[in-house]
Amino acid sequence: MTIRINHLAAGLTAAALLGFSGAAQAQDPVNLKIQTAATASHFSLRYLNENWVPRLAKMTEGRVTVEFLPNGAVVPHRDTPDAVSMGILDGDYTSVMYFAGRDPAFALMGDLTAGYDSADQTQAFCSIGGGREMLQKIYDEEGLDVHVVGCGAYSREAFVSKVPIRGVADLKGKKIRAPEGLASAVFKAAGATPVAIPGSEVYTSLEKGVIDAADNSAYSNDKANGMHDIAKYPIFPGIHSTPFQQLTLSNSVWEGMSEADQEILTVWYEAAINDLRRAVDQHDRELVAADRASDDIEVIDWSQTDRDAFREIAMAEWEKFAAGSELAREAYDAHVRFLKSIGLLASD
Repeated sequence: MTIRINHLAAGLTAAALLGFSGAAQAQDPVNLKIQTAATASHFSLRYLNENWVPRLAKMTEGRVTVEFLPNGAVVPHRDTPDAVSMGILDGDYTSVMYFAGRDPAFALMGDLTAGYDSADQTQAFCSIGGGREMLQKIYDEEGLDVHVVGCGAYSREAFVSKVPIRGVADLKGKKIRAPEGLASAVFKAAGATPVAIPGSEVYTSLEKGVIDAADNSAYSNDKANGMHDIAKYPIFPGIHSTPFQQLTLSNSVWEGMSEADQEILTVWYEAAINDLRRAVDQHDRELVAADRASDDIEVIDWSQTDRDAFREIAMAEWEKFAAGSELAREAYDAHVRFLKSIGLLASD
């Protein structure tokens, strides 16, 4: 299952929305300051800034603009929900998995490690499979003043490594950067030693030998950050992660917007994330093709047997996290229903 919104469709939707935006309640222009999970050099952040930030201003005739801030620009990466709830940030576009320490439900919603085959599938789960509603429920239960505009993944992440890891057996004993939560538990169950460090420290940690490999980002972002200059054995396609990003606003900011602008922002997000996913996938594949043609980097592709074995390890960890709270069980059940509906898990 895939969801794609092309530029023409997005433009037609925007035009339709603009047709009734004039009837919206009068509101002062708002510039949304939104902290992201990306470093300033990430391909994904640059793409959004160049292609989609201007479109939001155009779609709302200047009533709503957005400023995307890099990871840690205002608050530490784990603290964005509180910052949004308290009005320090207008919103965040960041990794849901960062909040796994709050409730295991965030771990399951942040990245069902080895669960999905593509970012298209995770976006479908969020958009039409109940994922966005599940994430909103988690925030409501946490008592945070947060409105979830949307969620989903823009890439199936590659894997950065200084040493060749050609299958599950090669994970044993390796020091691997992984966010706390489900990914960390899965790598530990596979025999690796997970190390929790922020994305901004991955390069220096690889360089100094603090870690051997990293669950980090899309191939394009890894390349832009120079990871392959020191980590010559990337795994592509990735084996583990289709990390969910969330776009949230504080309820007060959301409710201060007209209904028309709320609708425009929601459609804008869907169009932007779908276009970003296409762009990242294309750029990833172009970079991988060039690297495979060179003698400097060995791009490793795991066999299906090893991918299946890793998924079996991950599924056992899903179950453990699901037992962590009532919300975690609901998140797990939501994923399983959707995975069964698209044939990634066998129906009972």
